Amino acid sequence: MSRLRLTMAAVDYDRFAALRDGRVRAEGIDLELLPMEVEEIFYRQARYAEFDVSEMSLSTYVLSLGRESFPYVAIPAFPSRYFRHQTMFMNANAGIEHPADLRGRRVGVPEYQITAGVWQRGILADDYGLDPRDVEWFSGGVEQPGRVEKQAISLPDGVVVTPIGPAATLSQMIADGELDALLTAHVPEAFYRHDHVRRLFPDYKAVEKDYFRRTGILPIMHLVVIRKGLLEREPWVARSLLKAFEQSLRLAREDLMYRSSLKVMLPWLADHVDETVSALGEDYWTYGIEPNRHVLETFLRYSHEQGLAARRYEPEEIFAPSTASTFVV
Repeated sequence: MSRLRLTMAAVDYDRFAALRDGRVRAEGIDLELLPMEVEEIFYRQARYAEFDVSEMSLSTYVLSLGRESFPYVAIPAFPSRYFRHQTMFMNANAGIEHPADLRGRRVGVPEYQITAGVWQRGILADDYGLDPRDVEWFSGGVEQPGRVEKQAISLPDGVVVTPIGPAATLSQMIADGELDALLTAHVPEAFYRHDHVRRLFPDYKAVEKDYFRRTGILPIMHLVVIRKGLLEREPWVARSLLKAFEQSLRLAREDLMYRSSLKVMLPWLADHVDETVSALGEDYWTYGIEPNRHVLETFLRYSHEQGLAARRYEPEEIFAPSTASTFVV
């Protein structure tokens, strides 16, 4: 019987390394990984639905649920997770000393619907009492002008999001004082170039450790999606891929624990891994619904509360049914 040939677009992560080098093969599938940057994957995916399998923004996926034309179904493999306190920035000249000081301020976001922004607004609301209605939002490209929302969104009353000018960038605007703060998914160039552009949480590692201690959440950014038509023809593909992703994740974790030599160019890798495990536990990065139920429920609550998701979904509703549970021996 011939194997099914599929293409997958994803960032060149260590958790996919065993799939790339052949140590792991999905049962019945020849999977060709196409390494790309996140922005290219999401653009080609949203505009043209080019890939059989791909990494996808959790927020974009949840926003798209219920749309008949939406061509993908997700499985609970989460290749990107990221604490989000560390990518909140402010202009020190604006007199901001505490997250609650963002009330009434001008705050930039690349797109209002991006996953990082949903998590950041949810954290600011839950932990610091800052409602999205308390802020004047501005959206656009962080380093390059012209970025627009990839998904049409309908905002709740009281939330105002204004696109910045066609030649403007959020990084330059916060540097120039046109923005008081910036919530983004990466470190803006202005942070490296201007002393007055600083993190909202300067000691972000300590804050994020405390956040995890209190909540048990290492935020999920992306999941993996499969083309709907493919799953309708070959329903076994979802479980086969999830099983392979889990095997590859396990081998990536073993590579981090390897001590005979350094597989990554970090001289203090062992200390960093020990610190991470001490703070987060050995299974801090897992796939599947049940181990991530609280994380998923929190994000789905945030998406609905912020007026993005059509309703408050349950985790089981957003994944291929065959991946919602597994057999036991």
